[in-house]
Amino acid sequence: MTIDVARARLDTPGCEQVVHLNNAGAALPPECVTEAVMAHLEREALMGGYEAAAAAAAATEHTYEAVARLLGCAPGEIALIENATRAWDMAFYSLVFSPGDRILTSRAEYASNVIAFLQVARRTGAVVEVVDDDEAGQLDVTDLERKLASGPGPVRLVAITHVPTQGGLVNPAAEIGRLTRAAGVPYLLDACQSAGQLRLDVSELGCDMLSVTGRKYLRAPRGTGFLYVSERLAETLEPPFLDLWSATWTGPDSFEICPGARRFETWEGNVAAKIGLGVAVDYALGIGMADIEARVGQLAARLREQLAALPGVTVRDRGRRLCGIVTFTVAGTGAATVQRSLAAAGINVSVSAAASAQFDLPARGLTEVVRASVHYYNTDAELDRLCQAVGALG
Repeated sequence: MTIDVARARLDTPGCEQVVHLNNAGAALPPECVTEAVMAHLEREALMGGYEAAAAAAAATEHTYEAVARLLGCAPGEIALIENATRAWDMAFYSLVFSPGDRILTSRAEYASNVIAFLQVARRTGAVVEVVDDDEAGQLDVTDLERKLASGPGPVRLVAITHVPTQGGLVNPAAEIGRLTRAAGVPYLLDACQSAGQLRLDVSELGCDMLSVTGRKYLRAPRGTGFLYVSERLAETLEPPFLDLWSATWTGPDSFEICPGARRFETWEGNVAAKIGLGVAVDYALGIGMADIEARVGQLAARLREQLAALPGVTVRDRGRRLCGIVTFTVAGTGAATVQRSLAAAGINVSVSAAASAQFDLPARGLTEVVRASVHYYNTDAELDRLCQAVGALG
């Protein structure tokens, strides 16, 4: 690995204030991102919002190019949207479902996605079907292949969360993509937790649609996100709502939807945040996604080993491949109590509860887990501080 961790920490003022192990919630931004956002807000204050946006058109357009490089696609296949949930919703709700159509998903699926499945199923008569886990705890590709090949109705969509909110699992996204391509079924991948910590190439993943937030591992501002939709599929989809940006009013009683992924956008947006997203993606690409993935994986493996050695602590991550999210429980101490105790010691972690993962955590006899999520700017000393503080709870 070639990451200059000391330089990365100098670029991240928050590292001087807190041990930040909540990167799967919202990572600390590098100073260049904050400066880019503030600079545009100052332009808006001095020039006016419309005028500042026009002056920054090239910087905003660059964000599409940066995201396209991150994913290995064309800029025209990218829509900039205010968050991952809205990006995912714009893709999902553009699909048409009929009675008996099947939506296949994973046990690791996130609450917001499942709520959307259930709403559409209630409205249309579609059926939500959960693919089994294998013995390692990841999506069972053999069961997926079986469900794609046979069932009571046609499979209309395979929608999978790449990395769940409640654990370090990395689902076998590329294997899923090979199966969906062979079956001719659209594939929507929620990459909210994987973008910025894992290398993502949509051609390798085989997904038709992919949604991402900026605030997590990409270290971009809150209120940013993006949606990838393949050029082939985008032209067949009508977004659930349109405006004068995503469509053109061509006559008193006619309109035309814009080409490409930008049909999923709306006219109004946070220009400063969009610019900050592009700067954050550039920063990650400048470090190198392969090196980021390697360091994050190394830190997470070390943390799991240290936590597992503590009396009363159980590491809860499952899967053949693991990432930078580390989840655990402490015997006799609730996850929320652990979080508050760590916060008092200047250590940021979060809690994942069953309400966000009803297919997964209750089946494992868990109501909540503590989630510590590392990034490349974290250090071994910070992991030691976390483990010492957790050990003191026993």
